[in-house]
Amino acid sequence: MRFIVSKKKPVKMIFLLFVNRLDSVESVLPYEYTAFDFCFENTRKRPSENLGQVLFGERIEPSPYEFQFKKAAVCKKVCTKAYDTNISSDKNKLDFLKKGMLLNYQHHWIVDNMPVTWCYDVEDGQKFCNPGFPIGCYVTEGGRAKDACVVNSNFNEKDAFYIFNHVDITIHYHVIENEQLGARLVAAKIEPKSYANSDDESPDCSGGPKFLKSKHSGIFKISYTYSVNFVEDKKIRWASRWDYILESMPHTNIQWFSIMNSLVIVLFLSGMVAMIMLRTLHKDIARYNQMDSVEDAQEEFGWKLVHGDVFRPPRKGMLLSVFLGSGTQIFIMTFVTLFFACLGFLSPANRGALMTCAVVLWVLLGTPAGYVAARLYKSFGGEKWKTNVLLTSFLCPGVVFADFFVMNLILWGEGSSAAMPFGTLVAILALWFCISVPLTFIGAYFGFKRAGIEHPVRTNQIPRQIPEQSFYTKPLPGIVMGGILPFGCIFIQLFFILNSIWSHQMYYMFGFLFLVFIILVITCSEATILLCYFHLCAEDYHWQWRSFLTSGFTAVYFLVYAIHYFFSKLQITGLASTILYFGYTMIMALIFFLFTGTIGFFACFWFVTKIYSVVKVD
Repeated sequence: MRFIVSKKKPVKMIFLLFVNRLDSVESVLPYEYTAFDFCFENTRKRPSENLGQVLFGERIEPSPYEFQFKKAAVCKKVCTKAYDTNISSDKNKLDFLKKGMLLNYQHHWIVDNMPVTWCYDVEDGQKFCNPGFPIGCYVTEGGRAKDACVVNSNFNEKDAFYIFNHVDITIHYHVIENEQLGARLVAAKIEPKSYANSDDESPDCSGGPKFLKSKHSGIFKISYTYSVNFVEDKKIRWASRWDYILESMPHTNIQWFSIMNSLVIVLFLSGMVAMIMLRTLHKDIARYNQMDSVEDAQEEFGWKLVHGDVFRPPRKGMLLSVFLGSGTQIFIMTFVTLFFACLGFLSPANRGALMTCAVVLWVLLGTPAGYVAARLYKSFGGEKWKTNVLLTSFLCPGVVFADFFVMNLILWGEGSSAAMPFGTLVAILALWFCISVPLTFIGAYFGFKRAGIEHPVRTNQIPRQIPEQSFYTKPLPGIVMGGILPFGCIFIQLFFILNSIWSHQMYYMFGFLFLVFIILVITCSEATILLCYFHLCAEDYHWQWRSFLTSGFTAVYFLVYAIHYFFSKLQITGLASTILYFGYTMIMALIFFLFTGTIGFFACFWFVTKIYSVVKVD
C-alpha cells in the first residue's frame, strides 16, 4: 500500500488494523478473535476469505485499533471489559480467557497485509521476530514463570494469570520520491505490556502488571490500550519488507546446510544406483542377444526366463488401477502447485493461495485420473469399466473427505474457527460432484476408447511357477527396504513442513522444496527399478503391486516420523487436539502413499517395457 503525502493539502490517512484467528503450539484448535471477548469492531465490513484461508481456519476481522499516518498516540483507550464471576456467562468468558493464557494462545494482527511482529532477543544475541504475540501468561503455584512471563521479573505473583492489555505499536515506513512524495509501510512491530491502571475507566498505562488470580471471585475489569509510534526506515525496501521476519526464523541457517547435505548424499546414491543398473543391464542384454542356438536358449537364466509372464495382469488389478489414477492426479497437482510457488505466486503474503491452488488443481485434474485408471485397467484385462470409473471418482477422495468430515465435527464441537462452515462444505461437495466426477468420467471414456497398451512380449497361457525366494527377495523385506532411500531425501524438509503446519511457522523455501520434489521422484524411481531388477532376476514376475508398494512404503516412514514428531517436538495437550493431529496426519500419509506409489509403478513399468523390448525373445 502506498500513502501519498501532499505538501499542498494535508491528507488524512488511516491505518486499519485487522485481526486474525488465535492459535497455540499446545493445541490444534484455533479460535476466532471474538471468542476471547476482546474489544471488537462491528461497524466495518469483514474482508472475504478464499478457500485456502477457510480450510486453514483463518478468520480475518476488522479491529477497533486505528491510527493516522505519522500521528503518534500514547495510551489510547480501546475499551474496558468487566466481568462478574457471580454471573455464569461472565465466569465462562473469564475461564476461557484463562485457558487461552494457560495454553499460550497467540494474537495474529495484520496491517497493510503485513503481519504485526513481536521481536525479542534469543540466544547468541540474535533477534527473533514472531508474527504473533501472546494474550497473556501464567505463573504456577510454585512460582515458575511460563512462556512469556519469563520476560518480566515483575511477573512474580504465584498462581496468577498476567494479561497483556496494552501494546506499543511501531510502524516503520519508507519515503519514496517520484513525481510526488509518498510513503510505504515496510514493517509493523509490537511490544505487549501489562498495566494494572489506577482507574480502568480512564487508563493511564501506569502501575504494576495486570494479573488475575486463578481463584479470583467478584468483579474483575480489564482496560485495553495501545500506543503508536512512526519511524522512518530508509534501509528496508518495500519489495523486501518480509525479509526481516523470514531471516530471523529459527533454524534457517541449519535448514540451508541440512538441505544441501541431504541433496549431495541423495545425488551421490542416485548416481551409484544408476551406474550399477546401466553397467549390469548392458552386459545382460549383450549376453542375451548373442544367444543364437537352441541350446543357448534352453540355458536362459535371470530376468529373461520370465518374459512370458512379466506382463501377466496382477491380482486386484481394479484396485491398483484406481490407486494409480488417483496418484497421477496428486502427482500433477503437486508438481504444478510447487512450480507456481517457486515463481512467487503462492508466497506467504498471498494468504491461503497455496491451499486454494492445490484444491482447484485437484478438482480440474479429474480427467488424467480417469484416463490413467481406465487405460491401465483395460491393459490388465478388466471389463467392469463402470465400477472402475466410479471407484476412481469416489474411493480415495471419499476416504479423505470422510476423515476430514469427522475432524470437522470435532472442530464444530469445540467451537474452533477451523471448523468449516456448512456453506463451504456444500461448495466443496459441489466442486467434487459437479466438476471433478464428470471430468473423471470424460477421462475414463477416452481411456477405454483407446486400444490396450501393447506389450513387447506375449504372455504365456500357463503361469510359470515361481521358485523358492531368499529372504531378501521376498516381497515384505524388499518393500520395507525400498522406502528408506526416498524418505532419507525428504525427512529434513519434512521437519520444516510439519513445523509450518503445527507450530505455525512460515514456510517460504519453495525453491528447495521443488528441488527435493525432483530428487524424491528420481530416488523413488531408481530404488524401485533396482529392487524390481533383483526380483526379476530371482524369477519373480509379480512386479506391479510390489513396485507400487515399494516406493509407497515411504508413507509408512512418514507416518512413523509424524508420530515421533508429535511426542518429541510438540507440546499438544488434550484429547481433541491429539485426535485432530493424527486424523490430519492420516490424510497426509494416504496422499503421500498414492503419490510415491504411482511414481514407483510407472518407473518400473517403463523399465520392464524397455528391457524386454531390446532383447530377442523366441
